[in-house]
Amino acid sequence: MENGCILIGLVLLGAGCAAPGSRETVAQAREERVMNHRVVVVWSKDYQVDLGGLERLHAFDIRKYAKIHRELVTDGRVNPEDVAVPPPVTDEEVRLVHTPGFLKSLDDPESVATYLEAPMVAALGHEKLKENVIAPFRCATGGTILAGRLALEHGIGVNLGGGYHHARPARGEGFCVFNDVAIAIRVLRREKRIRRALVVDLDVHQGNGTAVVFDGDDEVYTFSMHESDIYPVPKELSDLDVELPPGTGDEVYMAKLRETLPEVFEASRPEIVFLVAGCDTLEGDPLARLRMTEAGIVKRDAMVIDACVRRDIPVVMTLGGGYSADAWSAQYASVARTIRTYGLAPGVTPDEPR
Repeated sequence: MENGCILIGLVLLGAGCAAPGSRETVAQAREERVMNHRVVVVWSKDYQVDLGGLERLHAFDIRKYAKIHRELVTDGRVNPEDVAVPPPVTDEEVRLVHTPGFLKSLDDPESVATYLEAPMVAALGHEKLKENVIAPFRCATGGTILAGRLALEHGIGVNLGGGYHHARPARGEGFCVFNDVAIAIRVLRREKRIRRALVVDLDVHQGNGTAVVFDGDDEVYTFSMHESDIYPVPKELSDLDVELPPGTGDEVYMAKLRETLPEVFEASRPEIVFLVAGCDTLEGDPLARLRMTEAGIVKRDAMVIDACVRRDIPVVMTLGGGYSADAWSAQYASVARTIRTYGLAPGVTPDEPR
């Protein structure tokens, strides 16, 4: 990171509510355009999972990322024409983490339905499965890789999507197909851009798949802070696991994170940090029982990103889970704070709301 210069790569796994015209604007792949010499937005219209509307029956609101994008555009923080479109992850890149058998299983609707906990997927034909489900996850994973590359050049990459931390080498799991963070780390290492990496996983569910991928790898440190009594059961073993009891709110959560982060940085000595910033820690999430507020989530993410900036370490933010109706709002507020703090020159304000 040079002179605190910051990149924010916004990668969206969208659904049908992007801002008017934005999908057409980013229809073709192109290089990133840096706004204010600091901010790069990465997105593709092909991130959209389409099950003919049945995706709305799933516990995960896949439209939340499109809602965040729409709000970033309408409040003037992001221009649709400024986005860079990432290439999808390749089979060669996927095989850096996942097995050949796993890749073959992606042709089987019943296997993918199990990975996504979405029975309606089992009814899809091969072509619809490939085009409407697998292709969007490939694109979102390619976006995490691109955000990692650009973060190394500029400072911060925010992927609005990704954080598929339950996917294991031989199978998907828990709404996750590819483990995008693990793949991105392996790609960056293969390209000799990095040697050491740190994963800070603050999703309410343990990053069990990531822990399995990097088990025994002394150059990737996995830290997961999660609720103790929910999925996955049993837990895997990260390099450091911090378990929180149900009912934990902002004050206790932030105190524990503030206490733990210095230890994690010292132990890992990373050249890049990947943050899984799930907002299922929000009070009222139907799949968990922590009691964080929106303001608390914003401060939580800021604590990690600010710690990386102070240490001059590039950081990639992925959004992970979040299943309540207002999950998108908490994550929008966190991303907006990052743009406001690091994406604008002193004295510069966003464009007028559209």
